[in-house]
Amino acid sequence: MALLSDRVALVTGASRGVGHAAALALAEAGAHVVAVARTVGALEELDDQIRAKGGSATLVPLDLKDFEAIDRLGAAIYERWGKLDMLLGNAGLLGAITPLSHLEPQVWDEVMAVNVTANWRLIRSLDPLLRQSDAGRALFVTSGITRFYLPYWGVYAASKAALEAVVRTYAA
Repeated sequence: MALLSDRVALVTGASRGVGHAAALALAEAGAHVVAVARTVGALEELDDQIRAKGGSATLVPLDLKDFEAIDRLGAAIYERWGKLDMLLGNAGLLGAITPLSHLEPQVWDEVMAVNVTANWRLIRSLDPLLRQSDAGRALFVTSGITRFYLPYWGVYAASKAALEAVVRTYAA
């Protein structure tokens, strides 16, 4: 029996990078992966890789700025599995590398929406499902930029610091 058989794991940003690697690893360990990303083609490639290794996945093409869709996702997971064992909040945006005084408000809003608000909405929607698991866990990807500061990285640093505050408060 696989280590994570009968477990359901949701991964955001699953189409590439850390999220893609995590989704593959979770599937290889036996979890059913709910793979969330904007890019349908990349999600399909992930699904092919998971199936080739004998795993299973549910693909969720979703822009995390669609907050109501995050709520619907929680309801769909409840209807299908009645629980969620793992949440990996990995998706994130860097935004523009520029002096804060030059940053366009739209870029600020978009980075905050994906890096902070979407993760809060995931917590809000999925916490009841994590509590239905006998070992529910949530992990969120942040950055060392919250402990040292680089010029021009203001929106990203601010968003990751805010994410850390949200997650630490949730954990407490």
